[in-house]
Amino acid sequence: QVQLVESGGGLVQAGASLRLSCAASGRTFTTYPMAWFRQAPGKEREFVAGISRTTVITYYADSVKGRFTISRDNARNTVYLQMNSLKPEDTAVYYCAADRQVRGPDYISSRVSTYDAWGQGTQVTVSS
Repeated sequence: QVQLVESGGGLVQAGASLRLSCAASGRTFTTYPMAWFRQAPGKEREFVAGISRTTVITYYADSVKGRFTISRDNARNTVYLQMNSLKPEDTAVYYCAADRQVRGPDYISSRVSTYDAWGQGTQVTVSS
């Protein structure tokens, strides 16, 4: 069983930066591809960024490419999302997710259905 706890959200102005953290429990964290998703009011949950268990492969939604960076520290069981140049349209609840299936070292998916462990979410609000 893995538990994911996000932190780092908040209210910022457009153009600012935030860093989200996702702390994972359990000794098998290093075997999981990890991702960040977000959900704005009235919208479906959408993929933001993902990272393979080896950290070699990262993948981003087009809407955040060049502004957001996902990383992980396997020694600390933590995944990060560095968000720069934030825009009002980035406003959403951000969720950390783990894919606990057996995957290859460079596997990463952008599909919500792939992930079977989720955090409770952290709110990010960007004002114009």
